[in-house]
Amino acid sequence: MKKKLTCAGLALLVLLALLQLTNPARTNPPVKADFIATLQPPAPVAGELVSCCYDCHSYQTQWPWYARVAPVSWLIVSDVNKGRQHLNLSEWPATDAKRAVRRLEEMSDQIGDGVMPPAKYTAIHAGARLTASQRKVLTDWLDAQSDALSSSNH
Repeated sequence: MKKKLTCAGLALLVLLALLQLTNPARTNPPVKADFIATLQPPAPVAGELVSCCYDCHSYQTQWPWYARVAPVSWLIVSDVNKGRQHLNLSEWPATDAKRAVRRLEEMSDQIGDGVMPPAKYTAIHAGARLTASQRKVLTDWLDAQSDALSSSNH
């Protein structure tokens, strides 16, 4: 029995080692139009956005060490790629006011409803856990930016 467990353990180690050859690319392309640089939020808002949003929704992802370990790396890279596709704060539509307003409104809704940042992210990243008052500060600022941008285009 002990020999079978030893063989199974070795087989598992070999499998995990081989999985490391399948790690997906962790990319951070050049930033085109950064959200914070464009809209210049107050420091507390900018800090919350960076700690809660930028890892998955920008080209400024801080890849943790475990993003290099398969199979966890597959999930992390997939989540970042999906996050960037949905909202990319490094490709802010500064020249498209209607699109920017929609993005601001969506961000406010997602943060206000507690959908973002997601629980699986905040479980590991304690700094991304938002209190009700932090959510309110963020959503108030996002709503004010959206209102200002909407009124300047009419």
